[in-house]
Amino acid sequence: GKALLPGEGEALAQYVQQNLRIPRRGEIGYSGDEISQYEVSGYVMSGSRHARMNAVRIRKENQVYSAEEQRALALITLEENQQKESQLLSDFRTMLKEKQSNRKQQK
Repeated sequence: GKALLPGEGEALAQYVQQNLRIPRRGEIGYSGDEISQYEVSGYVMSGSRHARMNAVRIRKENQVYSAEEQRALALITLEENQQKESQLLSDFRTMLKEKQSNRKQQK
């Protein structure tokens, strides 16, 4: 997307692929559990106090999630196409074997 800086999308995608919370600005270096503990203690972590910054973060994350979903859908489609193709080849092989056996029986 246009809102992402060069390399930012790949970095965010790594967090998504590992099923981790995407860190906000100022949270780099802290684990998700540490950040949650700070928020429970009453600290306001970066991104949760400015509506505009929060909107930009959400838009960037949605771009990454959309790309990951598209990648997953492409893999599923590829697997389905491969299964259809293998079934079709199997059907053709069966049909050829039947024709060959019919020809041998006729001779």
